[in-house]
Amino acid sequence: MRPAKWGIVSTVRAETRPILDFVAHHLSIGAHRIHIYLDEDNPEARAALATQPRVMVIVCDDDYWENRGGRPDKHQARQTRNATKRYRRRPGVEWLAHIDVDEFLWPETPIGEQLNSLKPDAEVARVWPIEALANPGPDPEPGTWFKSYSRQQRVRREQTAAIYPEFGIHLNGGFLSHVAGKVFVRTGIPKVNFRIHNAFIHGVQMDREDVLKGVKLCHLHAPDFEHWQRAYRYRLEKGSYRADLKPAPSPDGAGLNMNALFSMLEADGGEEALRRFYDEVCTATPGLRTRLAEFGLLQRVDLDLDRKRAEVFPDHA
Repeated sequence: MRPAKWGIVSTVRAETRPILDFVAHHLSIGAHRIHIYLDEDNPEARAALATQPRVMVIVCDDDYWENRGGRPDKHQARQTRNATKRYRRRPGVEWLAHIDVDEFLWPETPIGEQLNSLKPDAEVARVWPIEALANPGPDPEPGTWFKSYSRQQRVRREQTAAIYPEFGIHLNGGFLSHVAGKVFVRTGIPKVNFRIHNAFIHGVQMDREDVLKGVKLCHLHAPDFEHWQRAYRYRLEKGSYRADLKPAPSPDGAGLNMNALFSMLEADGGEEALRRFYDEVCTATPGLRTRLAEFGLLQRVDLDLDRKRAEVFPDHA
């Protein structure tokens, strides 16, 4: 049996290098189609992507949205509108995943073979995330440290409290970003609507779901403090730290959501307090690595993005 053809759809607002890293990596692991919706035009990236026949680029300018009932104010709505549109209009693959430009699929074996091995009635295939840690100093070894978390909620709470003694009460598995993962959806199913972490039909979440156990979703959410700070204000106001999101589950409800936690830290200690948080939660210090390893929640991944970008886009080596 030939491997299943799979593809990616992503709505992107980023500089050229992250876009090309994202595309080059997924082409290198076998993506049959990559559909890039530029939320803000990037002529340099667009020109580079045009050299790749397996990549489709759509610029989401005023004309694009005028022909589609207007531009949604929230970027999450723009993402899901674009993903749903692509799913329904000949995506050219048998499975389509909706992921972000800072997320990198990392398979142990070819993804197409893994998709073929799913339950015959599976319509959705979930990929669980791991979150990147920053190196505390020069690191001669290739790759990046990533943290994981337990799938069992009770165990996750206990481990998180032990691994992150000051801030664990406010964290879901020690992650700043999502723990829900992302999904592939089998194509050809009528009336599917993508959301950020799931897919729905007529408002009901699709539940014929399996898990791609041999694939990780490497999330470079906050790979260094400076990168984290560049995205911090936007996430606080409109993204994954916004005020309307729920706090991490806890037995006594004592935890704060990310918006309240970060606002409190800033009010009390400014950037120094945010650095203290980042050092405990997001930096691969020897202490954090030891605690993660004790629970089997530490791994090293070498995405090798510079090499892949140079091979696929030699003018951007």
